[in-house]
Amino acid sequence: GLFCHYILKIDFMESMLIGAIISSTDAASVFSIFRSKKINLKYNTASLLEVESGSNDPFAFLLTVIFLSLMSGGMNGFDIAILALKQLMFGLFGGFVIGFTAVWVLKKFDFIGDGFDTIFVFAVALAAYGTVNLTGGNGYLSVYIAGIILGNSNIDNKKSLVSFFDGLTGLVQITIFFLLGLLCFPSQFSNVAFEGLCIALFLTFIGRPLVSFLILKPLGANIGQIMMVAFCGLRGAASIVFSIMAIVSPAYTSYDVFHSTFFIVLFSIALQGSLL
Repeated sequence: GLFCHYILKIDFMESMLIGAIISSTDAASVFSIFRSKKINLKYNTASLLEVESGSNDPFAFLLTVIFLSLMSGGMNGFDIAILALKQLMFGLFGGFVIGFTAVWVLKKFDFIGDGFDTIFVFAVALAAYGTVNLTGGNGYLSVYIAGIILGNSNIDNKKSLVSFFDGLTGLVQITIFFLLGLLCFPSQFSNVAFEGLCIALFLTFIGRPLVSFLILKPLGANIGQIMMVAFCGLRGAASIVFSIMAIVSPAYTSYDVFHSTFFIVLFSIALQGSLL
């Protein structure tokens, strides 16, 4: 955000919004590369990246909502603190309650036919998002927590459940990118190419490597692991979806946040994907 404001001379609040939108990394992109190349990483780096790329979406969503609310003029500092607290507390609490309840039901009851447990788990995912969202909590965080609990529990038919959700993930990704394509006008890329390229290069070679070093080095990580984590910061569909929130929000933005984000994501996948 500071880079966008002080170097690229974009409005301060819009710069912070851009930083929030592109702050999440795309777990699906990272792990599709690992799986396709059958890469096995040392020092539990794969698990570290899985937790990081999966958990940063809820926080990117929270930051995006906060900056859009500030730009709309509808919140003060106290309101933001309450919003952040509700998002995190209700998201965590709802995810744990729904996740452990779902595990208890799956272990306690026998479903009348094959496939009903899959329908139940799918309903759990919807409930984890919907009910928490209605209370003002972070639905993304709730779903993530519930999924971790279910995925690490000893439940029947887990293999078939994973296969189903892998297929569903592919279908949803196709749908998301089709919708994003409908919203995107490639002719607009020329207007944001310079700023988008600068942001992408800064993120790839300065921003994320610097932060990865500052966080991981005191924890005892070696330089090879730090560099791997630094270059696994692929941006993906989540960032573009968050940029759509900026388009439909009443907050005024003079800068084309959507196409700039789209450009950064395409560049990130092409460059960082190749580097990985």
